[in-house]
Amino acid sequence: MTYSTLLTQLENGILIITINRPDKLNALNKDVFNDLDTIFNEVYSNNQIQSVIIIGCGNKAFVAGADIGEFGSLSVEEGKKLAKRGQDVFNKIENSPKPVIACVNGFALGGGCELSMACHFRIAAENAKFGQPEVNLGLIPGYGGTQRLAQLIGKGRAIELLITANMIDASTALQFGLVNYVVPSDALLNKAKEILQTVNSKAPLAVAACIKAANAVWKETVNGFDEEIQLFGNCFGTNDMKEGTNAFLEKRKAVFTGN
Repeated sequence: MTYSTLLTQLENGILIITINRPDKLNALNKDVFNDLDTIFNEVYSNNQIQSVIIIGCGNKAFVAGADIGEFGSLSVEEGKKLAKRGQDVFNKIENSPKPVIACVNGFALGGGCELSMACHFRIAAENAKFGQPEVNLGLIPGYGGTQRLAQLIGKGRAIELLITANMIDASTALQFGLVNYVVPSDALLNKAKEILQTVNSKAPLAVAACIKAANAVWKETVNGFDEEIQLFGNCFGTNDMKEGTNAFLEKRKAVFTGN
């Protein structure tokens, strides 16, 4: 399938999604949201896809923000609908049963920072910059940024960044816990692939359960410990659990099938 704003490549079970609007520094617009929504339906349903990388086209920006040109004429209710649309798409990414890594190459500002935070974790190039500059426009983040930023780096640091609109560089993002690794730009994709090749060798249903259980920490209507009990128990009904335990006892490498 082709997309108007995305480039895709499936490589050894890893789907690489490139936000492809370099003339706009890969800014998010309605078309990008529609394409991300559609492609993550494919991620959920296509067994050939084991994991995902999201990156921006070029070396200047991951995603430099939302396309502000779409904001000028919006009413209050239209603004709410836009935020709901963005949150729905980013929630789909966050709740993907297959791991999603953001490779942040350059600016991740506003909606771009929010997109990176919706991924399961982030790897930053040395030139990466993160920020939520919405207050400069008389706005606040609308795609989950106020919530995920506080979850990832703590309330105090999050509020400071939100209300000052300051940017932080890759080394500060690493110190704050916003990213897992900082690497040279030319090593960014290879670092993500290296991690995902390891993940792809594990039991897919167990990987999905780990993601679901960890996400439950932040869901007010879900008791994360109860969710863990349920998911742990469910693993005992899978062929992969039988294969994994048998392989361990037989001192051989497990061959998982996702069943």
